[in-house]
Amino acid sequence: MPKAKGKSRRHKYSYNLNRKRLYRSARRRAAPRIACSHIRHAWDPHKSVAQNLAEMGLAEDPNKAVPIPKKLLGMEVESDGQQPGKKIVRKPYVVNEMELEASLPEKKSNTLSRDLIDYVRYMIQNHGENYKEMARDEKNYYQDTPKQIKRKINVYKNFYPEEYKNFIASLKPEKMEVQ
Repeated sequence: MPKAKGKSRRHKYSYNLNRKRLYRSARRRAAPRIACSHIRHAWDPHKSVAQNLAEMGLAEDPNKAVPIPKKLLGMEVESDGQQPGKKIVRKPYVVNEMELEASLPEKKSNTLSRDLIDYVRYMIQNHGENYKEMARDEKNYYQDTPKQIKRKINVYKNFYPEEYKNFIASLKPEKMEVQ
């Protein structure tokens, strides 16, 4: 089957094509990627980054917002006692919402796998506090040492303290029935 016409010929570079003009419009007023929803909603795309942040009462440059005193740097400089001009905050609700969001307690997102929980419960149920016995158990697939098993049990205790207490409490009546 023959090749399509024009495919085998080498493409020549066009020196007369202005490639800057092609990309300039895409770069012109690209808004920065903003992670915080409060800032994103208050952002004005027609203003610069410095103007937007100043209106919200946020610092553009943290080094200028909270300067290091010259005394700490080893240089003593006398100042007139005048503070630089205060900026007018037109959108104070942004800072208030961010402070409110920061004051909320953080959710505990990390959990243990279901396999590890089942493993720890099985070991405690069958062997109690005897870690050497646990290490010799046939369900110890990963051949954990007694110290490793103890560490896994302690992690389970720290992650789920209420569940652990209830589990231990439910084991005590079973042991009484056995005796």
